[in-house]
Amino acid sequence: MFISRSLMKQTVGLFFILVIFTAAAACRAQEYAIDEQFDNLDDWEPITFPKIEKHSTYEISTGEAGSMLVARSNGSASGIRHTEEFDVYAYPIVRWKWKVGNVYARGNVEEKSGDDYPLRVYVMFKYDPQKASFGERVKYGLAKTLNGAYPPKSSLNYIWANRPHENRIYPSPYTDRARLIILRAGGGETGQWVEEQVNIIDDYQQAFGSQPPETASIAIMNDSDNTGESAESWMEYIQVLR
Repeated sequence: MFISRSLMKQTVGLFFILVIFTAAAACRAQEYAIDEQFDNLDDWEPITFPKIEKHSTYEISTGEAGSMLVARSNGSASGIRHTEEFDVYAYPIVRWKWKVGNVYARGNVEEKSGDDYPLRVYVMFKYDPQKASFGERVKYGLAKTLNGAYPPKSSLNYIWANRPHENRIYPSPYTDRARLIILRAGGGETGQWVEEQVNIIDDYQQAFGSQPPETASIAIMNDSDNTGESAESWMEYIQVLR
């Protein structure tokens, strides 16, 4: 069968384009552990709390600007967790773009009564019973019996606070296993899209004074159960990358 030189060149050219495209896609897949663009919520599961009956809502909004997550709370609290776990040391960077409609007037990063934020990003570090002390195994085993799963070993909460604070990092008023990290504060940037990028290894070392556990997952929450206020917030994307 005769194949013209022109057709051969076209075939070879298409082959190399396909190879380059495939390689680029593979490189992108290796660069990101999570690349969530919020086309849907298929990879997310709800987080609820035993004594909080009123839950926040999370849905996808699609318009001319593309798709995005819309998080609403009204005297409520619940979150969503991405089902994909990742290696913290292979993928230490978390990047996202968020916007809040308002901050909470009665918010207070240092008090349980004010521990509400129009949007927060959790990095939850997995508990490993093989690396735990006897006391920890007993405590976490009881928690698993009551709740059906182990709670996180520790967590970082990246928050949009209601006002500027003296420090960047605060202990959670609820548990010594969580730290609150203030990225934005006050109402000066409400209604505006803001991009963030954090290194969770560096932040963990600053927050806890030790190296983080190897495995983690991410979650998002808009909560207002303590203050009784309400807010609508948005997220355009969230990524975990090298």
